[in-house]
Amino acid sequence: MKSARLCAFEVLDSVIRNNAYSNIAADKSAEELSSADRAFVSQLVFGVIERRLTLDYIINEYLTQRTKPKVKIILYIGAYQLYFMDKVPASAAVNETVKLCDETGNGFYKPLVNAVLHKIDSNRIDIDSLENEEVKYSCPQSLINMWKKQYSEETAWDILNTVNVIPPVFAVPNTLFLDSDELIYELMLEGVECEKAGAIVKIVSPLNIAKSKAFERGLYHIEDMSSYLCATALNAKEVNTVIDVCSAPGGKAFTIAESMNGKGKVYALDLHEHRVELIKQGAARLSLENIISFVNDALVFNPELPEADRILCDVPCSGFGVIRRKPEIRYKDLDGIKELPEIQYGILSTSSKYLKDGGRLIYSTCTLNKKENEKVVERFLKENPAFKLIDSKTVIPSPDGGDGFYYAVTEKKND
Repeated sequence: MKSARLCAFEVLDSVIRNNAYSNIAADKSAEELSSADRAFVSQLVFGVIERRLTLDYIINEYLTQRTKPKVKIILYIGAYQLYFMDKVPASAAVNETVKLCDETGNGFYKPLVNAVLHKIDSNRIDIDSLENEEVKYSCPQSLINMWKKQYSEETAWDILNTVNVIPPVFAVPNTLFLDSDELIYELMLEGVECEKAGAIVKIVSPLNIAKSKAFERGLYHIEDMSSYLCATALNAKEVNTVIDVCSAPGGKAFTIAESMNGKGKVYALDLHEHRVELIKQGAARLSLENIISFVNDALVFNPELPEADRILCDVPCSGFGVIRRKPEIRYKDLDGIKELPEIQYGILSTSSKYLKDGGRLIYSTCTLNKKENEKVVERFLKENPAFKLIDSKTVIPSPDGGDGFYYAVTEKKND
C-alpha cells in the first residue's frame, strides 16, 4: 500500500502541474488509506496548496539551483510539515520526505532534498513578522490589492486573516422533522460536539458524514451560514413556485423547500446531468418531494418553465469568498475572470423573465469582487426599471462565521 506522503505527492502533482481539483484528487488517491492517513493526506494537500507562496519563499532561501517540478513538490511537502504540522517530529518530516525521492523515481535528488530541509529546520523564519503580504498570507498581491481598492485596507486584512484558517462547518436542520435544538441532541448522541448558530447548528468536533446516522436519516444537510442566510432572504411561502436556476449541489434549494414546509414547488435546475443527480439524491434523502430537478441552461430562456413567485440566481463566480475551502482559487489570474460579469448578467437577465409581478428575485455569488457583485446588479437595475432593490448584503468571512458572500434582493413592481 502507498504511504500517506506518496498519496499527498500524487495529489499535489496532479493539482499543481495538471490543474486537477484538489478535493476530487485527494479523495480518489487516499480512498484505500486508513481514516487517520486520509486526514494526514488532506492536511498536507490543502496545506501545501494554501501556503504555496510562503513555502516558495522559505525553500528559495536555501535552494540555489533550478530543480525538477516534482522535486519542488517533494520540498513543499517537507517544508510544510516542518513549519505547519507541529505534531510531526522534525526528524520524521525530513527523513520520510527524503524517502519520497526514491518512491517517486527521483532518488538522484535525495542529497539535495535532505540538505535543503535540514537548513530550513535549522533556520526558522518568523512568517508572522514578515512585511511581505504575499508571503505572509500566501495570497497573490494582485488579489490583495483588488480587495484593498474595492473595499478598504482594513477589510482586506479581515479577509486575509481567514484565508488560511480551517473553515467552520454548519448543519441545517430539516425542519420537516426537527429544529436546531433537536438536531444538536441527535448529533450529540453520535458523539459530535456542536452548538446553536441562530436557526442552524455549528459543528465543533470532526464530523464524518459517511457514518452519520442523522445525516442518513435526512435530518440535516451541510450548508455554509452565508448561503443559508441568502436562501432564507428569498422569503418563500408554502403556496409559492420557486426557481433556483444554478442549484447544484442543492443546499439553498433544500433550505428553501424546507422553509416552505415541503409544499409549493421548487425547481432546482443545473446545466450538467451529474450535478442534477446530486440535487435529486439530496432531495430524496431529505424527503423533499416539492423539489423538481432537471437539466437547464440558465443563459437560455426556457418557455417550458412556469412563472415564479421567487427566483434564486446564484451565479457561477470567481469564488474569492470561499478561498479557505478551496485554496487553489486564490491563484486564479484576475485577467482570466474578466468575462464572468457578462455571463452573470446574462443569467440574471434571463432568469428575471420568469418572475411574476410582485415577485422576489435574489442575485448572489460566493465571491468578494464588486465587478461580479454590485456592478452586475447596478447594471441590471438600470436596464430593468421594473425591478427595485430591497436589500443587499456583503458578508466578509470570519474565522467562526460564514464564508465571503454577496446577495442582492430585488422585487418586480406591480404595474
